[in-house]
Amino acid sequence: MITKNRLKSLSTVFIFVLIFQWIGIPSSFSADTEKAKEHYNEGIKAKQDGDIESAISAYEAAIKADPDYIDSYINLGAIYFETKEYEKALTMFKKATEKDEKNVTAFANLGRVQYSLQRWVEAETAFKTAISLDGKNSELYRELGKVYYKKRDFPKVIETIVKCHELGGEDDNTYFMLGKGYQNQEKIKEAISAFKKSLELKDSYKAHSALGGIYLGQGKFLSAANEFKAALKANPKGHRAAYNYAIAIQSQNPESYDVNIKAWQDYIKLAKNNPKAKNQVAEAQRVIKDLKEAKEKANLQ
Repeated sequence: MITKNRLKSLSTVFIFVLIFQWIGIPSSFSADTEKAKEHYNEGIKAKQDGDIESAISAYEAAIKADPDYIDSYINLGAIYFETKEYEKALTMFKKATEKDEKNVTAFANLGRVQYSLQRWVEAETAFKTAISLDGKNSELYRELGKVYYKKRDFPKVIETIVKCHELGGEDDNTYFMLGKGYQNQEKIKEAISAFKKSLELKDSYKAHSALGGIYLGQGKFLSAANEFKAALKANPKGHRAAYNYAIAIQSQNPESYDVNIKAWQDYIKLAKNNPKAKNQVAEAQRVIKDLKEAKEKANLQ
């Protein structure tokens, strides 16, 4: 039998439960999704018009109208990423991943920001999470391969880039990374093939230089010289290629004094104002001195 006091107590509990439930409701019903969409579209328009400040304000307004409107975080984070405000971008993408744990774009962008901040472990985690959500996305494997390349984890570079290529995501840079991976693992034939494929897709300084380095190590001096010359054509200011070109030319024909002297002089012109090349420039000057002396002796004979 329920007494009057017991009934009063139960009524109090029932009222409390109703009040507690009602207090929790406004957080979900206070969101104005339609208003958020309106601000979101304003942000897109402002960004297209090049009005970055207005775009930022619009996306912030969209988030305020509906804190669960994920695309606003992503677009705002993208703006901060473009303007190199990486910590702000990081905040936006982290919030997006927290609110939607299956949002591939949010995790991919989070990885890109972490990569730009040189936080390799965090970038790896973000890209691997994105891949777990979309395992057929070649771009994600490309991005993850770049992380492993920076970490100098070359076995994983090979594994990841091969998967990227299987999914149709090859480009000149993926083949370059693959070549460096194979080279590190002393799979020279595969490395040469990858570097050549990279050059088929884009004529680049780094691929020519890498290929030249392999040929130089193999004693194929003429082939090496040709690659370093091609590297210099791709980047006329590439003093390291000029240095290696001089080595290759001199190694191919040590008694071609004028050709060799010119090659070293050309290197010095490129590198003389570079503090990092100070020792190599001094070495080149000594080599030129020796070559001139050797030429003089040869002419006296």
